[in-house]
Amino acid sequence: MSSSSPTAEQNSSVEPPAAKKRKLLTSSGGASNSSSPNTSPNNSNKNNTDNGDDSHNHESGVEGIIVDVSAEKAGESALSISAIQPFHSNSLSGGDTADSVCSEKKSSKSDSSCSKSDSDSTLSAVKKESGQSVNSGISVSCENVVSGLKSEKLKKSVEIEEKSLKVNNPAKTLSVCDTEDKVNNSTGNQTKSGVAYGVNNQMAGGNTTSDSRSRGASDIDESLYSRQLYVLGHDAMRRMANSDILLSGLGGLGLEIAKNVILGGVKSITLHDKANCTIRDLSSQFYLSESDVGRNRAEASCGKLAELNNYVRTEAYTGELSEDFLRQFRVIVLTASDDNEQHRIAKFAHENGIALIIAETHGLFSKIFCDFGENFIIYDQDGAQPISTMIASITHDSQGVITCLDETRHGLNDGDYVTFSEVQGMTELNGCEPIKISVLGPYTFSIGDTSQFSEYISGGIATQVKMPKTVNFKSLEESEKEPEFLVSDFAKFDHPTSLHIAFAALHKYIEQVGQPPRPWNEEDAQKFLQMCKSVNEDINDNVVLLFAKTCAGNTCPIDAAIGGFVAQEVLKACTGKFTPIYQWLYYDAIECLPTEGVAEADAQPVGSRYDAQIAIFGKSFQEKLGDVRYFIVGAGAIGCELLKNFAMIGVGAGNGEIVITDMDLIEKSNLNRQFLFRPHDVQKPKAKTAANAIKKMNPDIKVTAYELRVGSETEQVFSEEFFGKLNGVANALDNVDARIYMDRKCVFNRLPLVESGTLGTMGNVQVIVPFLTESYSSSQDPPEKSIPICTLKNFPNAIEHTLQWARDMFEGVFTQSPENAAQYLSDPNFIKRIIKLQGIRPLEILESVKKALVDERSSSFLDCLKWARNHWEEHYANQIKQLLFNFPPDQITSSGQPFWSGPKRCPQPLVFDVNDDLHLDYVFAAANLRAEMYGIEQVRDRQQVALLIKDIKVAEFKPRSGVKIETNESAAAAAANNYDSADVDQDRVNKILTELQALRESKTQLVVKPLEFEKDDDNNFHMDFIVAASNLRAANYKIPPADRHKSKLIAGKIIPAIATTTSLVSGLAVLEVMKLILGHNDMDKFKNAFANLALPFIAFSEPMPAAKNSYYGKEWTLWDRFEVAGELTLQEFLDYFEQKEKLQITMLSQGVSMLYSFFMPKAKCAERLPLPMTEVVRRVSRKRIESHERSLVFEICCNDEDGEDVEVPYVRYTLP
Repeated sequence: MSSSSPTAEQNSSVEPPAAKKRKLLTSSGGASNSSSPNTSPNNSNKNNTDNGDDSHNHESGVEGIIVDVSAEKAGESALSISAIQPFHSNSLSGGDTADSVCSEKKSSKSDSSCSKSDSDSTLSAVKKESGQSVNSGISVSCENVVSGLKSEKLKKSVEIEEKSLKVNNPAKTLSVCDTEDKVNNSTGNQTKSGVAYGVNNQMAGGNTTSDSRSRGASDIDESLYSRQLYVLGHDAMRRMANSDILLSGLGGLGLEIAKNVILGGVKSITLHDKANCTIRDLSSQFYLSESDVGRNRAEASCGKLAELNNYVRTEAYTGELSEDFLRQFRVIVLTASDDNEQHRIAKFAHENGIALIIAETHGLFSKIFCDFGENFIIYDQDGAQPISTMIASITHDSQGVITCLDETRHGLNDGDYVTFSEVQGMTELNGCEPIKISVLGPYTFSIGDTSQFSEYISGGIATQVKMPKTVNFKSLEESEKEPEFLVSDFAKFDHPTSLHIAFAALHKYIEQVGQPPRPWNEEDAQKFLQMCKSVNEDINDNVVLLFAKTCAGNTCPIDAAIGGFVAQEVLKACTGKFTPIYQWLYYDAIECLPTEGVAEADAQPVGSRYDAQIAIFGKSFQEKLGDVRYFIVGAGAIGCELLKNFAMIGVGAGNGEIVITDMDLIEKSNLNRQFLFRPHDVQKPKAKTAANAIKKMNPDIKVTAYELRVGSETEQVFSEEFFGKLNGVANALDNVDARIYMDRKCVFNRLPLVESGTLGTMGNVQVIVPFLTESYSSSQDPPEKSIPICTLKNFPNAIEHTLQWARDMFEGVFTQSPENAAQYLSDPNFIKRIIKLQGIRPLEILESVKKALVDERSSSFLDCLKWARNHWEEHYANQIKQLLFNFPPDQITSSGQPFWSGPKRCPQPLVFDVNDDLHLDYVFAAANLRAEMYGIEQVRDRQQVALLIKDIKVAEFKPRSGVKIETNESAAAAAANNYDSADVDQDRVNKILTELQALRESKTQLVVKPLEFEKDDDNNFHMDFIVAASNLRAANYKIPPADRHKSKLIAGKIIPAIATTTSLVSGLAVLEVMKLILGHNDMDKFKNAFANLALPFIAFSEPMPAAKNSYYGKEWTLWDRFEVAGELTLQEFLDYFEQKEKLQITMLSQGVSMLYSFFMPKAKCAERLPLPMTEVVRRVSRKRIESHERSLVFEICCNDEDGEDVEVPYVRYTLP
């Protein structure tokens, strides 16, 4: 968030999460380079622009507000606000990028050591306050420097490691958790003394041992972590896999943190708790049951947590948190410690370089405190992909002004660092050390004095470099006196200060009284308020009183939201990936409370699993939750979290019900985020499996699962009657079309809808309230930028272009062409349908069918191999030679400029070499895909294929004259339009039809199968082909290649995802659901949320109100409509509106069918006017009205009595 907006030029082209909502919500590809949205409390427009790259822009990058609070008197705990200043991530203490030396004192684990390629090497960094850079590119390996941890010598660490297993009678206090299966069947883990060591090596291929600390790993299980890898990257994942975590306190919050951290893939997690389970814990602790009451919470939860990830060693510990015991961990998380223990451990952790996180939730209030020690290194502040921009010019002067090509916005910010490549003339810049820039405008930036360099000629690419940054955290004791807050909601600007005092006072209150203030007890609340006021009079009385009245309670969605946030901070501490909280975050959701409050008698415990929640909302609301019927659409990552939260708060536990639908089956890659599923669930239906899982969490709930998509084809199930029985809908979808469909259904049925979505560390929540807010479809995001046709076909300049080209080739060769051929063979009406298409499409399709079934049909694997080899020659040699024949390398344009300049990279043809792995990769994959397409046995022996290729001859290339190649987008678009409207060559069509008919009459056995692209199967050759095809084309155009990981992200249009964001978003979404069930109807009670855990950033704003229209002075919104009961004739329908509404209907439509218009021929009009409306619909649409349909929707255009056009609502026509 920013208290002062930057100029438009400074903003350049960075697009915020708010403006990219559908990119958050749909499978649209890679992560945005954006940061925080425009966070004005009254602005929730999805099309806002933001302040650029907040993590390192002093001008525009503000993640929150630091509120400095100082003691009124030295040595006293009195607090007051002394200063307010913008909170940049660069304004963190010690926040300037600084030299960081890998020294012997920075490590903490027995299996970690500090090494570097040279004894004098230092981590590349930037000198303070200067644009100069020190030597970079020197490889430094010091795993534990990332978390700022001090190291011990290896011998001492080993001794500590051994001691840690002997502390406090480990036979009683430390145990590796049992899992339900007792043994990991997939890895054959051995047991020791009957206790299953249900974990194995984090890295695939590592040796399984009884102690996971002895890891010797080679690679990461990409099939499991695939979506998370696109968020964190391989380096961060490896650091995480060497991190041991201690989590103390296994209440609802601790469990959420543990769940997300385990799913993330740390090395080990030790679960500590001395408390035994009570019935109240069941309000939010979803891995406890009534049978666990009386058991230690850590021990009771450990087994189910261990099942989440077999690669993470999970163990329970019930002893004392001694210094020797604490010393073994990289990160310590405290969620249920008293004040004395917090300060004792905080002091020890700070002095020993162990990262510490303190988190608490009480009622609807929460806090997070982070201390990652001194000299904590952040390697990547925001996780955004480095920006690259093509250069048009560089001035030869003291400023060194760089202008971007074709007025393309560079997207950089002041203080960013860039390096250069492919610069002609001023070659001193190529491969230079990172240079600090100053932004001059959206298309220009300065790199400083270039007057001593050679003159710039042309070309060049500037690429952003992520520089490490060192941060010094204050200790808990110091930070308590001068706290700095990350503010999330400017409508609650004074809340953090008041809550900082309230949370501290609660510890003292419990110490004095022995328990927190009683729920909704006025006497206790006033006593608590006075305790807080004795520290600082200037607090928000209402906030503190509500805190006191509800702090004895607990609810799952708050734990879910904060648990996701805290877990991400744990991962930051392990990896140095993303910017940590500095240092306090307070969050509350008091809008969820009933406006009139809760009677004390209504908040008393009843001995049920909901007692902790009843302490917040009362018994009457708990009963209301049990009686509602909610529809969750989607059982993926967000869907699983929503189901868990619904189950824990008690939705559908009375006379109500949860309905869930999802058509998908579970895949291995789902297990990393969709925590309701286990390895043995792979290939089972998501919806039913998730439903069964939450029934175990809360046996009282009623849940119905469907394996159906939502859409027009399933309206017989999800009918108007179905929606009429619902109280609301929560979407957990992954595409825009389905969201828009559900949005329209909710508007039509006047149901509240809660939308949520994630993209990596970014997430958002939108609440749609009938008659109050706009709908999801009310605002639209800008369309995604597409790759120009001519760029894709002939002039690529980025790896994204070659990957899209490769994906298009796969679809054309292995999907569309065989699909057409298969339809020709199986559908007798195929030819009739094709002939009716416009332009030359019929000819193109018929030629592809003929090519697949006649001209190029393969009968053996050798045929497939010959085809693949010739296909290689055509695309990577012949087509490039033809392009260079048309436009030689020295071609000059009419303006006197080289043709091959700017974005046009001059290609070079490749010469096939069977010994080149990339060349062989392509032919090997293409031939095997071709074999699968024709039902031919594949040959998966590369050596055998290589030998066969050597005997294959290819024809010599001869350039053709008269080949037209479009050189700009407008010409390419015009050619595409001519293509669609061109006349078909009927003689060629007839000739092809004759040949196909002859083939059919020959009764030759033909098999052809289209291949549907599947990115997650590493054995199907799909990604092998894509990667090889793309990188070969990149080689043609001298574009840096992409590895399989990056190629899969772009070509597979993968949505990066991580469990932490999902947990946060789902928790916030369910809080909005609770408000809706409570019956809130004031705009200021609801909160749309935007978050980016990488920055970290979170903002809340009121929803946008529904837009108002009017006719004859009557106001209406999208939620209004005309209600007309059938049956009426068309004439009666027109008369009804003219007489009752004084509106003359000029056009009437239903769906895409025009039923009536003022310009309709008189004969047709006379025919339709006496017909019943339903009959008109049947005749015009040529569709029957289904039995499940209760009404029809008509759109009408009208004139008023003065003959002027007026906008009016739609018509709901009730069927008789």
